[in-house]
Amino acid sequence: MNTKYSDLIDQTYYFPQEEFRLEDNQLQFHGIDLMELVKKYGAPLKFTYLPKISDNINRAKTWFKSAIEKHDYKAKYHYCYCTKSSHFEHVLNEALKNDIHIETSSAFDINIIENLKNAGKISDDTYVICNGFKRDQYIQNIARLINSGHQNCIPIIDNYEEIDLLTENINSDFEIGIRIASEEEPKFEFYTSRLGIGYKNIVPFYNRKIKENKKVNLKMLHFFINTGIRDTAYYWNELLKCLKVYIDLKKVCPSLNSLNIGGGFPIKNSLHFEYDYAYMVDEIINQIKTACDEAGVSVPNIFTEFGSFTVGESGGAIYEILYQKQQNDREKWNMINSSFITTLPDTWAISKKFVMLPVNRWNDEYERVLLGGLTCDSDDYYNSEQNVNAIYLPKYKKEKPLYIGFFNTGAYQETVGGFGGLQHCLIPQPRHILIDRDKEGRISTKLFREQQNHEEMLDILGYKNVN
Repeated sequence: MNTKYSDLIDQTYYFPQEEFRLEDNQLQFHGIDLMELVKKYGAPLKFTYLPKISDNINRAKTWFKSAIEKHDYKAKYHYCYCTKSSHFEHVLNEALKNDIHIETSSAFDINIIENLKNAGKISDDTYVICNGFKRDQYIQNIARLINSGHQNCIPIIDNYEEIDLLTENINSDFEIGIRIASEEEPKFEFYTSRLGIGYKNIVPFYNRKIKENKKVNLKMLHFFINTGIRDTAYYWNELLKCLKVYIDLKKVCPSLNSLNIGGGFPIKNSLHFEYDYAYMVDEIINQIKTACDEAGVSVPNIFTEFGSFTVGESGGAIYEILYQKQQNDREKWNMINSSFITTLPDTWAISKKFVMLPVNRWNDEYERVLLGGLTCDSDDYYNSEQNVNAIYLPKYKKEKPLYIGFFNTGAYQETVGGFGGLQHCLIPQPRHILIDRDKEGRISTKLFREQQNHEEMLDILGYKNVN
């Protein structure tokens, strides 16, 4: 009988995989010796593997380039990074090495854009697509950026008032987009997205508020659905509805020349993960070209806003199993030395699953367990993998430390969890390191942020240092 953890993986998945392999009974991630990281930096530990950001950007660019050439598509493709997935400077620095553009969602994003411009990392040629519901500060910041000469800043109209607010604050002519309020999947709790303007209202809105406004040029139609870009009847139906709006709008608005299909490429959440990215891109380009050719209108430039796809697969977290609690005849709880609620909040908030694997002891016998975090909250747990309603790990042995890794955690976890702020039960934010490679492929690591200490927590809470 095969009882080693490595045997379990071999008989359940295709393994090794591109980013995961074993060496000396220990897990390697993109050739990185994870146990060496633990020895050097300890655990709990978060890391960002920067080269994966550039890798995913260039994969997407290649798929779109191939599809555009195949279908003789007479327009351009622009890759935008959705900053809300991760605002960190090291993420933007890596992403911007690849001739990309930026999508923003709030007022402070514009301050980041201005910082990047001052540092020479973006220029006036960089498109800045401004999404989100815009109130005073966001409007003022967008206006400041455009008034400073950044004409490639395109605010996407989310509600009827934004046209007037932008017109009042921007001194020159400017370009805008309109976001479609897409219809949600039948299983959703509501029928239509709260973001954007309804399908049937867009052309009348253009005729009423934009057509005669000499300062405003409508350049872009923006389309996004919550389920992301997936090969489903729902997605293709919504895309065709979007294309009908684009065609109707293009016939009355000659300045319209771009279609933003948003984001939503999935990332790997299991060793079973399969997704034909190239096929999806090819079919999207084909559908857009076919619809436009049949209607006799020119095809639009294509914009995408990939956030999780850009940065998600660059991130990981490593924890140590501190202790095992046998709570009844069937349930064994392996307690990690951190908290899921605070360090991987998506596991708690939306029951998201990540790739989870032990870092060491792959040749040991395995057992079924539950994983618990350190907070005194009953929801601080992780109880199943994406494709298996269970967690299996090498057997807990107090004298043989066990480390586990969660992978592809690079999107949203720090911002949703409140990086550097207060954490539930005052569990400290883990140490965070950056991993890079030089031109010769040599790996280097750098400490980005130390684990939070009690002084930082007390200062946030308003306690004064009394000696």
